[in-house]
Amino acid sequence: MSVKPVLAALAGLALATPAASQPLLPRPGADRNIAAACAGRDGWADPAPPARVFGNTYYVGTCGITALLVETPAGLVLLDGGVPEAAELVLANVRKLGFSPRLIRWILVSHEHYDHAGALAEIQRQTGARIVAGPNQATMLRTGQPDPADPQAPLLVKEPMLPVKVDRIQPHASRLMVGVTGFTAWATPTHSPGSTSWTWRECEGAVCRTIAYADSASTISVDGYRFSDNPQRVAAARQGLSVIAGLPCDIMVTPHPAASDLFPRLSGVKPLVQFGACRSYAAAATERFEARLAQEAAEAKKSRTK
Repeated sequence: MSVKPVLAALAGLALATPAASQPLLPRPGADRNIAAACAGRDGWADPAPPARVFGNTYYVGTCGITALLVETPAGLVLLDGGVPEAAELVLANVRKLGFSPRLIRWILVSHEHYDHAGALAEIQRQTGARIVAGPNQATMLRTGQPDPADPQAPLLVKEPMLPVKVDRIQPHASRLMVGVTGFTAWATPTHSPGSTSWTWRECEGAVCRTIAYADSASTISVDGYRFSDNPQRVAAARQGLSVIAGLPCDIMVTPHPAASDLFPRLSGVKPLVQFGACRSYAAAATERFEARLAQEAAEAKKSRTK
């Protein structure tokens, strides 16, 4: 992956004049204390109330898995849907905010695992929304099967997803324009081969922020998998972490809300805006990944000396 498209896209984000703020309408269904509502519950299908993130971006996922809804003058954009049984929960949250799910025009995806994309087939069926695949996701979304190169593939085949119709593939560092809102796709293949992070700009009056939906940065695998035996996967994971660290990132949101301490931030317990959050998130994940590689090397050395 060349760094030139990344630098060009970042420059464009920095130089572009923010679009005029959309009217910020009251949404009585948006909960002001989602942290309390989900206290003691983090199941992937545990119902959560909807909550405003910033501007016209809302949390519509469950207590354990993120789904985001963005209101634009050209319709609604949904990011992720969660596990299959969360489809109705997400759509119910859309309705609680006062929207018809049929207004969802586009669905964007973080990564092609059932816990985040498993609900998409049902949501697409009910809404007619068009699905936008990240740079390296389309095959897995269209077939419902994991990439064989995914370190979790043997587990994922036991939880297949229903195939979905992919209407568009968004290249790395390119922008999908929906009305005046631009969603930039960033290939960040750390957690999975198709991992994609998304960024877009939101405003509340004269205050504008960039929201970064930074994809999962953990490098987990099935038992017995060795990253050291898969140098291409190591290189991809490191590249993804580098891109995450460089994302424009005023407000970071992650596919698992706990990974970005999201609920306390949405509830006003902790600061919502955390400059440098993506850089810190990537740095912590890099430290964990390098520790794993070191452990694999030590185990291999010990095995050779027996």
